[in-house]
Amino acid sequence: MEPSSPTRGYAASKDDLMARLARAEGQVRGVARMVEEDRYCMDVLTQIAAARAALDRVALGVLDEHVRHCVVGGHGPGTEEERIDELMAAVGRLAGRRA
Repeated sequence: MEPSSPTRGYAASKDDLMARLARAEGQVRGVARMVEEDRYCMDVLTQIAAARAALDRVALGVLDEHVRHCVVGGHGPGTEEERIDELMAAVGRLAGRRA
């Protein structure tokens, strides 16, 4: 019998997250195409910012579900204190700071 994998916090919104990731992937491909075509620097930077924003929205969605399911719901590994420490480290990484 194959062991079942744990249910992740984002399982309920997985289809939405996958759609958002596909859009972000398309934006990154668009940036590569723009560079290949020698497009204007500011246009490339604008598209990079849009791609980053798209990934940030995915990250916030995953983080929201993680807090609700894994931290508050107690479905994550470790003690409550360890789950909170892990959460704060993840928030620090997302905010661009080392935790």
